[in-house]
Amino acid sequence: MPIYSPPVRDLQFAMHDVLKLSETGLPGHDELDRDFTEAVLDAAGKLASEVLAPLNAVGDQQGCKLENGVVRTPEGFGKAFEAMKEGGWTALDCDPEYGGQGMPYVLGVATGEMFVSANMAFNMYQGLTHGAYSAIHAHGTDAQKQTYLPKMVSCEWTGTMNLTEPHAGTDLGMLRTKAEPQDDGSYLITGQKIFISAGDHDLSENVIHLVLAKAPGGGESTKGISLFIVPKFLVNEDGSLGERNGVSVGNLEEKMGIHGNATCVMNYDGAKGWLLGDLHKGMRAMFTMMNEARMGVGLQGYAAAVPAYQNAVEYAKDRLQGRAVTGAENKSGPADPLIVHPDIRRSLMDQKSFLEGARMLVVWGAHQIDKAHQGDAAAEGLISLLTPVIKGFLTDKGFDSAVLAQQIYGGHGYIEEQGMSQFVRDARITMIYEGANGVQALDLVGRKLAQDGGKHVMAFFEMVKAFLKENAENAAVADFIAPLKAASKDLQTAAMFFMERGMKNPNDALAGSYDFMHLFGHVTLGLMWAKMAVAAQAMLDAGEGDKDFLNTKLATGRYYMARQLPMTATHLARIQSGSKPVMELAAESF
Repeated sequence: MPIYSPPVRDLQFAMHDVLKLSETGLPGHDELDRDFTEAVLDAAGKLASEVLAPLNAVGDQQGCKLENGVVRTPEGFGKAFEAMKEGGWTALDCDPEYGGQGMPYVLGVATGEMFVSANMAFNMYQGLTHGAYSAIHAHGTDAQKQTYLPKMVSCEWTGTMNLTEPHAGTDLGMLRTKAEPQDDGSYLITGQKIFISAGDHDLSENVIHLVLAKAPGGGESTKGISLFIVPKFLVNEDGSLGERNGVSVGNLEEKMGIHGNATCVMNYDGAKGWLLGDLHKGMRAMFTMMNEARMGVGLQGYAAAVPAYQNAVEYAKDRLQGRAVTGAENKSGPADPLIVHPDIRRSLMDQKSFLEGARMLVVWGAHQIDKAHQGDAAAEGLISLLTPVIKGFLTDKGFDSAVLAQQIYGGHGYIEEQGMSQFVRDARITMIYEGANGVQALDLVGRKLAQDGGKHVMAFFEMVKAFLKENAENAAVADFIAPLKAASKDLQTAAMFFMERGMKNPNDALAGSYDFMHLFGHVTLGLMWAKMAVAAQAMLDAGEGDKDFLNTKLATGRYYMARQLPMTATHLARIQSGSKPVMELAAESF
């Protein structure tokens, strides 16, 4: 069975040595001292490694079953879900007014990484609930909040988001689900939704669905869509559960991965629902949930690859194959371990440098969200700009990392017994759901770059420029500063290309959007690595911290700057080729 080791020390380094969270002055962050967060992360890591990880293969092998209209989760999931609820993990960063612990979002993200790495399919049940909680918390009436949030914070009731229909994925303007107003202020919801993660299961007493539908008078575009709260069981005035609502599971999807999560076809047959937010403004309310979900999926993208990497390292150290070209290193054995071979080292370093950079980026991004929650408009604009980068780049590269880890095993990686196949299969969905990565790239180039007159991307450039200037004379990290400067210049050049060519020929911008998303992703990871290098070097100079850990961090970062960050030049060259190579071929010639 695959191993999983919670990366507590690395998360502590990101939160305290790089970001210095307890010194930021943000409300609640003064509580995040090193001892407190270590205790929280240790406890979360124990739950992840000892309870959730052993169920990962179980969930993959057994999957979910639809029996007489009820979805049954894999063996052991119910007990594990109770352990997660009893530990208060579902309430960690939720509002104390509704039973939450009120911790900063960044701490929820740090624990969330470990839960995803241990058992991604399982964690989705509470992860989606958190997104639905956030939407109701932001847009619900006081009565709606009092009715639903306490039970959702505790995960006695879970939540979902219902967008996709058989004929309408990204293009939500095409959806057909209808909402008919009733005299009592409710609506009757009729239609079908597909690909609904955690749509039904036996882990909670009730499931609170957030459903996009069209009410009369809304028009045909997405501007006419409204969002509705549609519970599986109606809720009585005293908070108890009433009769079953007109919502049912039509089928369970047969999927490539995340078998332990129930991905449902949901049928709404005159189900009773209540408007969430303003009529015909459902996309605004749904985006509260979707933006959080896209950050969460970015986290999933790298977190799913973390155990794959950890197991690949152990296999590379143990598996004896061939001899080192410079001479036998395992002289008493018949062969040397795989890890002596340069190409194996390259693969492992590709994984390690990406995963640690991605972890830093997501923790930093969560910190920006905490600042935005406190009214920091600049932080809100910055994380809005970077959300498609975090979702798209981290999931693409996370899947690549899982494949690299599988490849270390050779033929054994293709055998289900080793567990590497599941990591690859589970990671694959992250590139697709919550907006396929091509859509993320289009959102980045088509909307986010020009948002608020381009203010946010210019703020990013200024942030990088200020960091480079601040560390220009720091010779100890020169091998981080120079590559970051070159990569940032590539990013600015690409953005200027879009500004100059995009208005004349929009295809010139859109044909380069995917490359731009990856170019941007490399620059953000380059910035994160440079920040980590400055922090690590400062600690070494001061004689603080674990010397071996810090030197390993610097060596890993130098690898990224030397071997991965130069990809920005390739992406820039592709962008500058324009749309002609992409659009030249006639459709019938494919």
